[in-house]
Amino acid sequence: MFANILLAIGLVCIVEGLVYALAPSLIEDLLEAMRNLSLEMRRTFGLMIILLGVCLLLVARALGAL
Repeated sequence: MFANILLAIGLVCIVEGLVYALAPSLIEDLLEAMRNLSLEMRRTFGLMIILLGVCLLLVARALGAL
């Protein structure tokens, strides 16, 4: 279980690092767009991302990854 958590955190770090390394100007644009959203829209966006993550975990588990 702990190994899976470390794997997940490591993968998130890799993806985040790639985004910052390959497209730093896009990150600035994304942050500016997020600033222009209302708090309720940001909250909804965050909940949608959580739901997407849960769905991906369920698919990965169905495929035998966990």
